[in-house]
Amino acid sequence: MTPLLLPTAEPFFFPGRGENAKIGCLVQHGFTGTPKEMRWLGEDLNRRGYTVCGMRLTGHATQPEDMIRSRWRDWLASVEDGYHLLRSSCEQVFLLGLSMGGVLSLVAASRLEVRGVVAMSTPYKLPDDWRLRYVKLLSKIRPFMPKSERPNEGWFGDAWKQHVAYPANPVRSIGELNDLLGVMRASLPQIRVPVLLISSRDDHYIVENSMEMIYADLTTPDKEKIWIEGSGHVITEEPQRETVFRAAADFIERVSRT
Repeated sequence: MTPLLLPTAEPFFFPGRGENAKIGCLVQHGFTGTPKEMRWLGEDLNRRGYTVCGMRLTGHATQPEDMIRSRWRDWLASVEDGYHLLRSSCEQVFLLGLSMGGVLSLVAASRLEVRGVVAMSTPYKLPDDWRLRYVKLLSKIRPFMPKSERPNEGWFGDAWKQHVAYPANPVRSIGELNDLLGVMRASLPQIRVPVLLISSRDDHYIVENSMEMIYADLTTPDKEKIWIEGSGHVITEEPQRETVFRAAADFIERVSRT
């Protein structure tokens, strides 16, 4: 039987060990991406003893047509599935997400009992474009929009060579992402747990200053933002990933002990 999942794009679960085993980390990939873009982060956290779960969002890591049939509520339900898997064996759960995974993590943090959030390369909104108002109609005419960048553009180092994602953006799903971003913006003032935001100054994929706008809307007293350089959008795979991993681990260590 031919596998449905793209090779190397499988979800993963790493049991923890030692005193950190009861601390769960849900690491969530982004729009059109796969769990693979979060695997190195997951492995780093697991080496520190944490229990780690990397979920596959509905409609992802199979074929682009599957993503068209999914809605933002389906993606959020995937995150909730991962949360409950971790809660079955962990006393605390942290949500860590990249790009749309960060959006979903922030929304989930306003609805679920989590200990903290790490949102990386997370957009505040989509670029202004009149077509967003008609995206459902346009999707019937043009189901897919090619990604604007060639594989080696917008990346630092050779990270793009091993990256696994859909080659085009499903237009219908862009509308779902736009709706989800609206839900996130409404959710930000409701988040009461600590939040760490990490973005690259060289990320030209999302709206500029997205991290600053998310930070401004957060009302939790424990919020922090970290800028890095020398990486693009997928900072969990690019040259400064070790800096990102260390910042996330330090945040989890601090918050989980308080």
